Order: sequence, then structure tokens, then C-alpha cells
Amino acid sequence: MDLSYILNELGEDREQYFNAVAPPIMQTSNFKFDTVQDFRAALADEYKGNLYSRGFNPTIDILRKKLAALDGTEDALVFSSGIAAVTVPVLALLKQGDEVICVENPYSWTIKLFKEFLPKFGISTTFIDGTDLKQFEKAITNKTKLIYLESPNTFSFDVQDLEAVATLAKANGILTMIDNSYCSPLYQQPIAYGIDLVAQSATKYLAGHSDVVAGVLTGKKEVLEKIFNKEYLNIGAALAPQNAWLLLRGLRTLEIRLERISETADQVINYLSTHPKIEQVLHPFNPKNKDLALARKQMKKCGGLFSIVLKVASIEKIELFCNSLNHILMAVSWGGHESLVFPACAGISKTDFDPHNKRHVLIRIYVGLENADYLIADLEQALGKL
Repeated sequence: MDLSYILNELGEDREQYFNAVAPPIMQTSNFKFDTVQDFRAALADEYKGNLYSRGFNPTIDILRKKLAALDGTEDALVFSSGIAAVTVPVLALLKQGDEVICVENPYSWTIKLFKEFLPKFGISTTFIDGTDLKQFEKAITNKTKLIYLESPNTFSFDVQDLEAVATLAKANGILTMIDNSYCSPLYQQPIAYGIDLVAQSATKYLAGHSDVVAGVLTGKKEVLEKIFNKEYLNIGAALAPQNAWLLLRGLRTLEIRLERISETADQVINYLSTHPKIEQVLHPFNPKNKDLALARKQMKKCGGLFSIVLKVASIEKIELFCNSLNHILMAVSWGGHESLVFPACAGISKTDFDPHNKRHVLIRIYVGLENADYLIADLEQALGKL
């Protein structure tokens, strides 16, 4: 389908709601039925229609159609957060005694899921270097039921070979799942490389305005229906209709926002790459990235997220730099209109900080919709204080 059609027309039966250009918010908790037989059928198979907005809702249905089409797959489920879109399917598809292979250094709450939460249910996880296919081969056992990827991850931007991992997994009867939040469906489509399930934090680029928290999972309808009928409904991680409407609003400008963000990020990265006080700029398309060819094969562009390492990467210098920024805000997340900075050291105590630990010294920067010169001037004055 044409991207413009997906973003602006798909699923929008305007004649059903007074020919309004913007779809309505169906702010209702439940739906009425004319006969007991109709009611019985809806209760028996909630996946096929609207019964209770903890499951599906007309506003959410429009969103699901668009998100599935963007990923090039059969269907989509939407959730109240990005981590819900990861946790609920994992709980639905695994059981006691199963094993997971997960790439190292994924999203922090994904780490908690695999390291702290799943062991309570007798599910173990092996973390590996996802840039090395042999690590996947070595970690597989007859109990491995899921391979979890995050390509690129969102601090050091390591990439995995999606096609090779998917082929390996299918040969061993293992399900694959990826967090594709970094790229969005516009810049990477893991389903096309054979990945089974694609999760995203819709809070990021898809929504794009820093005013909604949401998650999305796409894949084959058969798998999503299995997730929906038990854990999705039972846990109650559904997205509210108003947040679904905000996501629809955000999707209208997804393409143009990502184009602007990517162009501006390239200018900022070029500036930082030659700055005497910057040791390294990390992003997938960095010419020094050992997996550059793979990144360019799988991804169309990089968006606005990258990390830097200062020449003198002491905690004092890192904090001085971040505290000195006037216009780039210090906050979690990314994908909105505002540029952000997130020093990795903020997530650890000062006593645990190790300047020789490559993860500890990273400063993540997200470039939003501001002008490049405006952002570069802010970075310049902050770097000038070091």
C-alpha cells in the first residue's frame, strides 16, 4: 500500500461517522447488542468485534489497521505502554521451563522482565552479543522458545542480522521478536526479514508529540489472537480510545517529521564528529561502525537518536556538559518535537560510575524538530564549559 494512503485513509470509513475528516474518539467502555444471540457470539469471540473497550474499540480498530499495514503484516495489537507490548506477548507465549535468548543491553525494563520477572515463573534467559551469529547458535538448546532482538538498541546502537537470526530460529522451531522502536516502520521492517513479532514503543516516533504513552505489537493474526484471548484481556493493558486517537493524529505527520529529524540529526552529528572535545559519536551509520554494511542493508535511515562520548569522560565532565545545555532538555524517551539528552550515568549511583565502562560514559542525544543551528549553538556553548 502507498504510505500516504495508509497514514491518511486506511481504515477510515468516513461515511460511518458523518463524513468527518478526522475520526471520532469512541469514548465508551461497552457496546450494546440487539439480540441475545449476537451478545453470545461477541462473548464467545471478542477478537472479531467490539464488546468492551478493554479489548477492541472502533477508534483502536482504525489504528490497528494502519499499524499493521506500516509493518507489512496481518494485524496489530495496541497497548498502554511500550513495555506492555513486550511483556504481555512474552508471558502469553512462554511457560515454565522455557528458555529465552536475548541480545545484551536492551531497554532497561526489558532487562528487568528477563532477569527479574520471568525467573519467578521458571523461565530463564541467556544474554548474548547479538552482533555475532555464532553466539545465537551456541546459546540454543531444546528448551529455547524465543529469541528476542533489539536492533539497533537505543544507547550503543548495536545491530543484529535479522534475516540470519530469523532463518536460524525457524530451522530450530523458535519464535523471534524484536523491539523496533529505534527505526519505526518507516526505516526498518523486520517482518520482511522473517521476524515473527515486532514490538514498538508508540510513545516515540509514531505518536511524536510527547503527550501519549503507548505500545504496539504486529505479526500474524493467528499469533496475535492467541495473545489477545488470554494475557492481553486478562492483564488489561489496553490503550484508551483517546490515546489511540492521539496516535492517529501523530501518524498523519510521521513521514515528514522523520525526514526533518533525520536531516537535522545528520547536521548535528557532522558537527559533533569533528569537535575536539568529543571522543566518539555512536550511531548505526557511523563510518567506523563494524556493522555499517548490515545497518545500511536493513535500515533506510537512522532518525534522530545517537550517543556521544566525551574526550574526558569523567562523571564531573559529563554532568557539567548535560547541566549546561539550555535548550536540549534532560529527559527519558525520544521521538517527540523536543530535543533531549540522557546521560547513562544518571541511571547509576556516583559510587558505581566507572569511567572505563563503555556503557557508563555514554551520553544519548535525541534531535527533535528544532533548527540544526539552534541545537548546534546549544551544544557548542555547553562543550565550551568543559
